[in-house]
Amino acid sequence: MNQWLQAILWVVMIIMVMLVNGAMIIYMLRKVLGHTHLRIGPQELGPAGIAQLIPDIIKLLTKEDRHPNNSDKWLYCLAPIIVFLPVLIGFGFLPFGYQMVAANINLGLLMLLAFLTIMPLGIFAAGWASRSKYAVIGAVRSIGATITYEIPLILSVIPVVMLAGSMNLTDIVLAQANSVWFFIPALPSAIIFLICAQMETNQAPFDMSEGESELVAGFSTEYSAMRFGFIFLAEFAGNFVLAGLAVTLFFGGWTLPGIDPTTMGIFAPVVFVIKTYFIIFCFMIVRGSLSRFRVDQLALLGWKRLIPVSLVWILLFAVGFRAIQLIFGTGG
Repeated sequence: MNQWLQAILWVVMIIMVMLVNGAMIIYMLRKVLGHTHLRIGPQELGPAGIAQLIPDIIKLLTKEDRHPNNSDKWLYCLAPIIVFLPVLIGFGFLPFGYQMVAANINLGLLMLLAFLTIMPLGIFAAGWASRSKYAVIGAVRSIGATITYEIPLILSVIPVVMLAGSMNLTDIVLAQANSVWFFIPALPSAIIFLICAQMETNQAPFDMSEGESELVAGFSTEYSAMRFGFIFLAEFAGNFVLAGLAVTLFFGGWTLPGIDPTTMGIFAPVVFVIKTYFIIFCFMIVRGSLSRFRVDQLALLGWKRLIPVSLVWILLFAVGFRAIQLIFGTGG
């Protein structure tokens, strides 16, 4: 098949997956929080609460697209795209199965994390271009929290790379399939990663962009219609990407115990998606159960707890990993 045609097909497929995933996560979030908080609407409005979702989608598609008169129009229009594109690209690095990945490159993990770090630029652009003090304050809050938690999130993947000996996400999954002990030394890293992922996906108790006392939606306050929809589609897609990355790094990806990971065929993406949605479900349970952190508590947890713990764990893991190599004669 022509390479350009293959690339176009992958992009179209990823966009379709993003759209379906966005609708699924919105519905899932309404149902989980509805049952957690005993909200009647998601439980009773239409069959299985589906009528709570459909009006929201229609509203986003049909609302008038307006922008503030004093906004920076070019940057205001560009910001949702800057937020959306890194997540869209991130889907291309996730291995849904053996040889079922759009970009199967040796530096896939590094590239995925690098693209996700572009999102704060779009968030700041959205707040600044809106020319609203509430949007700017929300953007600053969100960027401060995102930068704080990106550092331990990136540090947490280093032990996994050391164990697998590769930054290729497919190789990392295959390394887990070939070692029943892979998960045990990676468990502390998994805990740190999941805490940081909860923050990176902009979910309570770490959601700092919104200000409940101001009753505004943070950096996206001045957005409406599908521009607003793009921002939240990126947020929900980011949930899937980070949950999928957690599954890939720590929970075996598309593999199942006792089954050859190269022969699972069409069942591989099914297993991967089920695992990913289970992680998303756990994120939602935490979101619905814990109260929101204050800004100072959020900074304290990130800078004075997670970052030092991540650095100490990397040091201990590196020393222990090298010692095991020398003892068993696998090192040089």
